[in-house]
Amino acid sequence: MNSINEQDLHMHVQILGWLRVIGAALMAVIGVMLLIFLAGIGVFSSAAAGDAAPFWVLTLVALFVGGLMVVLALPSLLAGIGLLRRKEWGRILALIAAVFDLLNFPLGTLLAAYTFYVLLQNSASAYFAGTTTSLTTTS
Repeated sequence: MNSINEQDLHMHVQILGWLRVIGAALMAVIGVMLLIFLAGIGVFSSAAAGDAAPFWVLTLVALFVGGLMVVLALPSLLAGIGLLRRKEWGRILALIAAVFDLLNFPLGTLLAAYTFYVLLQNSASAYFAGTTTSLTTTS
């Protein structure tokens, strides 16, 4: 793949890191909101029906779906933090997360394509190994 210069790579890695962090945070917040929403529906359903079964069913579904969304957001959050700190493990984790993002059409697919474009550059290996000379990192 063609190599982009160090300044452009630094800018793209910072943008990608923030996109990963913000996207993961939004996914986690949506998961928690879904959990609260479904559990609330369960409370009102069981109060209206006079039976506790709707509460427990919806609470279990909410825990599973909401918890799954929070757990699935963690790798992308960690990858974003690793990219912002210019760590090689962040690059590897972002590439792995991008493979799974391909299934999340259309925004996840766009994020995955951008991740591949930025992190598979020839200059990215040197950038994350810390062998570039003109840029300093912010921690």
